[in-house]
Amino acid sequence: MLKSENNFLKMTKSVHMSSSSSSSSSSPFLPPAFRFITILKFWYFSIFFLFPLKLHFFNFCLYFLNFLLLIQQFFFRFPMKLKGLRAGLLSIWLSGFLLIALSFYGTQLLSPTSLNDPFRYSGDSIATAAPRITIFTSLNVSSLEENSQALLALRSWLALSSQITVVLFTQHNNNNNNNNNNHSSDSSSFTDKFGSRLLLDSTIDFTFLGTPFLHSMMSRIEAYQSDIAVLMDPETVLLPDFISALSYAHELGRDWLLVSSSVEIPRFPFHWDETRHFWRQDNGKRVRFRELQKMISLRSLQSNSSASKMIMAWNNIDMPLHCGVLPPFLYQRGTHNQWIINEAMSCKRRFVFDATSTISSFFLGNAENIYNRSDNVSEPKTRNWEYVGNSHLGQLYGSLYSRSYTLPKLLKCNRRYIFVSASERSTDLSIPKGKSLGFRTREKISACITRTKSRSLKLDFVQKDETVPPLKFPFDLESLLPLVADKNRTVVLSVAGYSYKDMLMSWVCRLRRLKVPNFLVCALDDETYQFSILQGLPVFFDPYAPKNISFNDCHFGSKCFQRVTKVKSRTVLKILKLGYNVLLSDVDVYWFRNPLPLLQSFGPSVLAAQSDEYNTTAPINRPRRLNSGFYFARSDSPTIAAMEKVVKHAATSGLSEQPSFYDTLCGEGGAYRLGDDRCVEPETNLTVQFLDRELFPNGAYGDLWLKEDVRAECEKKHCFVLHNNWISGRLKKLERQMMKGLWEYDASMRMCV
Repeated sequence: MLKSENNFLKMTKSVHMSSSSSSSSSSPFLPPAFRFITILKFWYFSIFFLFPLKLHFFNFCLYFLNFLLLIQQFFFRFPMKLKGLRAGLLSIWLSGFLLIALSFYGTQLLSPTSLNDPFRYSGDSIATAAPRITIFTSLNVSSLEENSQALLALRSWLALSSQITVVLFTQHNNNNNNNNNNHSSDSSSFTDKFGSRLLLDSTIDFTFLGTPFLHSMMSRIEAYQSDIAVLMDPETVLLPDFISALSYAHELGRDWLLVSSSVEIPRFPFHWDETRHFWRQDNGKRVRFRELQKMISLRSLQSNSSASKMIMAWNNIDMPLHCGVLPPFLYQRGTHNQWIINEAMSCKRRFVFDATSTISSFFLGNAENIYNRSDNVSEPKTRNWEYVGNSHLGQLYGSLYSRSYTLPKLLKCNRRYIFVSASERSTDLSIPKGKSLGFRTREKISACITRTKSRSLKLDFVQKDETVPPLKFPFDLESLLPLVADKNRTVVLSVAGYSYKDMLMSWVCRLRRLKVPNFLVCALDDETYQFSILQGLPVFFDPYAPKNISFNDCHFGSKCFQRVTKVKSRTVLKILKLGYNVLLSDVDVYWFRNPLPLLQSFGPSVLAAQSDEYNTTAPINRPRRLNSGFYFARSDSPTIAAMEKVVKHAATSGLSEQPSFYDTLCGEGGAYRLGDDRCVEPETNLTVQFLDRELFPNGAYGDLWLKEDVRAECEKKHCFVLHNNWISGRLKKLERQMMKGLWEYDASMRMCV
């Protein structure tokens, strides 16, 4: 730099002497020109000594001034008689002055702090490649209409950037083949509209009413490859500043969690044009982004942002947002947003901040507008229990009590993103300690912060001493049956107490995996009933169930077992009388395939039951070898009459219901046996069909449980189910099923695996 100075001084001196020697014969414009050049020299040296770090800028100034002096030396050696030539020279000087001024202003925007610190203020442009963004939400694709709010929102997301991919968690309808085929065609046509940037994912868990589980969604999100994950309401419309805010956050250099709430707008009188890139009014006029942003800002001053329509975005999506386990919250049913924010701040793994002021997003309210609400995001009064259930989970897990906290805010002031605290005396968190901005820049930012009075996240926190309403499930057996039964009016029933709750969930997860949604759970105690509600199961409580059921000693042959089994036959009879077929399956029956198509093929007046015979050469209908833990009964007159006899016999017996089944339907000692695999009850003419043990093996048949790979052995035999019986004790039964890899539930995560 010193060498450049010396060269500049020598050149300036020589040019000045040369020019002054001919000044007497030059134009009268010459003295003002020299004064102008002298002023530029003075500015250069002043700026150089005041700002020695801006070397790249002042080197440019050096060579540019030398260029100007050479031009003036050339022109002023000759008489300048043409006014046009003089005007051209003046225009060169003025252009140089403006260029130097603009360059100086540009260097002011590049402060040293903006180049080094991750928590910084910066301009709009991001030098690195645009991040890959994946937006996740849950939506019933079959309910989408052309003018639905969800479709409006979806188009707004995909129009923002080619780097955006959308994943819709949706539930397949498996109650019958026709509906399933219709759903597949709807899904195919829907994805064809948007191409490869729209994906449908049906691998998460849903309640029997179709509400998705948040913890299942979050677990599935971790499996996707993306720079940024976004979880948001399916009816929230996004504007372009969403991309710039996420791009800025992407450069922070640490793990973060961005949250933002949306504004409710009663009416949105715009529509997408044919290109799906611009909003237009009814008269065809294009609507500019700033107009939409202004509309949202004005609306935000009139109403609070909605916490229920929250946007959550984070980087490093394969890392959890918080410490500990996420409870089985129901998505879009309250509490879980506050819970995640609270736990993320407590964990301190991520920098959590509020970007409500910098992300323009909105949703349409219930006022009349041209867009319809989607069925799957409606909130009927009958679903209030789902919100109460989430409130219970929020108090049972984590630390969501009366803790008061405020989030740092991401604002955009003077075309820069800055972080400020949410306290009354706002401070710029983006400026590192020991460093400062220029006075004028600082004044502009402070004025912006004061003027903004920005929108912020509104969260309703659960107080520690707040009484949560009792969890009341608005369904009983009669109301559940039409909701869960398949097209053949068939339900799968299981009966369980709290000691078997984990085995119950493994059984449920297996049925979900096999896409068998038409199951019911009869709870033997209030604990199982409450647990099943929070797990989203179609459960009902039997008020006549025996009390004081032992936790560990309710195994085969015990008094507890005898009392519990009699509940099953009574419940099956009740369902049959209501006009529904029943497949009763104990929770210790592991399903490899769905057996319903085969069982329904036996026709009317046939009760198909598993055989408990273990001897491979003995008849499978030997005395008292009917297993009442797995059987299929039709809702017809012979079956109902026969089941009434079974229930009556069991009520007066000191044994379990299993002997009552055989003695009533096959006669004492097998008097009504027909061949090696059937019985015919003479009074009702009901046929009892014992199921093939190769396809429906019990726990002692073929020593299957002793095989190294039980699953492979059963699949080789084309088994439908395998009963985990012929073993005494709950703990031994659990251990055997887990050790053999026939377990589908993670109790620590409260989630299917």
